[in-house]
Amino acid sequence: MSYDEMLAAAKKAVSLAARLSNEVRKSLLVSDVWNKSDDSPVTVADYGSQAVVSIVLERELKNEPVSLVAEEDSAELRKVAAETVLARITELVKDTLATDESYAASPLSSDDVLTAIDSGKSEGGPKGRHWVLDPIGGTRGFIRGEQYAIGLALLVEGKVVLGVMACPKLPLASTAAGINANKSSPEKVGCLFFGAVGTGAYVQSLNALDSPPVKVEVSSNDDPAKASFFESYHTPVPIHNTIATKLGIKESPIKINSQTKYAALSRGDGEVYLRFTRKARPESIWNHAAGSILVSEAGGKVTDAAGNPLDFSKGKYLDYKRGIVVTTQKLLPRLLKAVRESLKEEEEEEEKAASLKLH
Repeated sequence: MSYDEMLAAAKKAVSLAARLSNEVRKSLLVSDVWNKSDDSPVTVADYGSQAVVSIVLERELKNEPVSLVAEEDSAELRKVAAETVLARITELVKDTLATDESYAASPLSSDDVLTAIDSGKSEGGPKGRHWVLDPIGGTRGFIRGEQYAIGLALLVEGKVVLGVMACPKLPLASTAAGINANKSSPEKVGCLFFGAVGTGAYVQSLNALDSPPVKVEVSSNDDPAKASFFESYHTPVPIHNTIATKLGIKESPIKINSQTKYAALSRGDGEVYLRFTRKARPESIWNHAAGSILVSEAGGKVTDAAGNPLDFSKGKYLDYKRGIVVTTQKLLPRLLKAVRESLKEEEEEEEKAASLKLH
């Protein structure tokens, strides 16, 4: 099966999952949200989205075995032990699939939905083909009515070869200032980004998928002091400010939930996205797979702190050094220099603090 056919199946799966998430957002119930055992939030939309993507891939790629690496599994859902929650997810999935004529007559039980969710238990790895799904990236943003994304990518022999990302709250107009403004009219909000290796990255309206795709490219700005800088909503990470200061960036970072940062950077809404953490922790591949190929195909670069490409071949977690750096080819050398200097200074500060403790 060609990448074109797989890309078409991925676009269908992601756009339907986005439709389900939009329906949930219209009337989000208290019972639609709860915390998982790791204390991270999850919603009926996370599970419904994963089920929809799984079912659509299985049906569209019927001659291909589908290996899916995804964030959710039914074990957490079963802990809620509420039949009403599972019934709601099942109805959401059925209603969403019914909006597509080719699925309209398909019966679907709660067991079918649980099976579809659990099809995301693949471990990935360096061999074969694996789909990688973030069913609702930025769940906290989704709950608050802010930016979130649904990201789906295909790994072949450990390399990302195509990606699709729905950003239901992202304005179609490309402007960094308007990303979080929520002032655009509904028909001008909602983007579907997609790209495959060697073909470029594109965007079209999520609400008008018959509209012509528009090719996207990263910013041509080569002055780091004028760069816009994206980061996640989280406790401030001091090294982000150190790096930005070394580059001469004076503007405050633009905070966005989810992989939407990758999508925004791919079309030139900003030039730098940093993802460092205060403490070393594993990074799940589904948080970066779709976004990384969009940026790469738009002419950008995605590396770790040492400048190495991200390695998606090691299973569910990335093999990378310290932090993730996303930017344009023009700015990458100066950004990596600032990263190296900042890491060295941080290390020296830690050594000094440790020495003072000993004395």
